[in-house]
Amino acid sequence: MSEIQEWPRIAVVGAGAVGGYFGGMFARAGAPTVFIGRKHFADAVNSKGLVLDKLQGQERISVTATVEVSAVRDCSVILLCVKANDTSAVAKQMAPFLQPGAIVVCLQNGVDNADRVRAAANVVAVPAAVYVAVSVPEPGRVKHLARGDLIIGPRSKVTTDLANLFVRAGISCGISDNIEGELWLKLLCNCALNAISALGHAHYGEIAQNDDAKRLMEDIVDEVLAVARKARIVLPGVHDRASGMAAAMEIATQMADAFSSTAQDLNRGRPTEIDALNGYVARRGAELGVPVPVNHALFTLVRLAEQTVGI
Repeated sequence: MSEIQEWPRIAVVGAGAVGGYFGGMFARAGAPTVFIGRKHFADAVNSKGLVLDKLQGQERISVTATVEVSAVRDCSVILLCVKANDTSAVAKQMAPFLQPGAIVVCLQNGVDNADRVRAAANVVAVPAAVYVAVSVPEPGRVKHLARGDLIIGPRSKVTTDLANLFVRAGISCGISDNIEGELWLKLLCNCALNAISALGHAHYGEIAQNDDAKRLMEDIVDEVLAVARKARIVLPGVHDRASGMAAAMEIATQMADAFSSTAQDLNRGRPTEIDALNGYVARRGAELGVPVPVNHALFTLVRLAEQTVGI
């Protein structure tokens, strides 16, 4: 892909906040991009265009959107942005329509999405650790608050070409040979912040300034690192509570005005990804014999909150 000037056709599957932002960046750069999402998103985008609301101002981009997964059939790069809970089911829906050689890039929370895509669709799937603060204030409008970069891996011709493609679209993209560790680092940050933001109705910045919240974060970080050590996963740059807290606090500071995706889901009455975050740590801890009571408690409380709002 880096050797040719023509853009590949790109499909965004799960065009919400994250998919709308990254897909919008590709469309803005001139890549032929189709957005596959909910009907209200597709209707809004087809009638008025996709609005990227960035700090530099708003930009309206003319794009095509649909609710039909079959729209992936002509695309060689698939940006998978559905909730982690839906990964396997959506991969199975896509499988009959994927062209030979298509590449699925998993722009999702959680650590095992690419494995589940490969198992369900027998396709090349590339994991990505994504860092971006975005929301959808109204259908068809994506509000960007902070960052917008990702790390993929491991290094290969496929990932090198993909990284060049993202950079060409104005998206910072690194490559790591320890992509599992990168995914776990993102998991650590998600576990330390998402549920607290959701249950406390708090922006990341408010969490970062609250001493009790930071003590709770320390317990979460300790548990995630204990599970990672038992699973023999090395988180880049993180080896103890202090470095784990530094990583999580960096995210909280950079994205101070943002609510977590878990909080946004609860506020909209939609299922959260807590199963893939604190719930995943709780399950892995149980499998490995590592006590993780705080992560299990947060997982349980978010699930109860989902029931309370009728999810």
